[in-house]
Amino acid sequence: MAFTDRHIVETYSSLFETLSSSTKIDLIESLTKSLKKEKTNDHFFKSFGAFASTKSPKEIYKDIKNGRKFRKKDWKF
Repeated sequence: MAFTDRHIVETYSSLFETLSSSTKIDLIESLTKSLKKEKTNDHFFKSFGAFASTKSPKEIYKDIKNGRKFRKKDWKF
C-alpha cells in the first residue's frame, strides 16, 4: 500500500471511531456493495452518438448554414 493510500485509510479510520456500531455496519455494507459492482466506462461510451438524427451530414450542414443570419450594421465614427 502506498504512503498516500495508507494515510487516507488512517484518516478515515479515525473518523469512523466516533460512529455508532450500527452506522459502522451500514458503512461496511455500503463499501461491500461498491466493491461488488463491476466498474465499466459505460457512461463514457454512452455519450458517443448522443446526437441522433435521420438526416444525412450534408443535410444537417445545409440546415446550419441556411439558419445563419447576418446583419450589416454601418458603424459611424
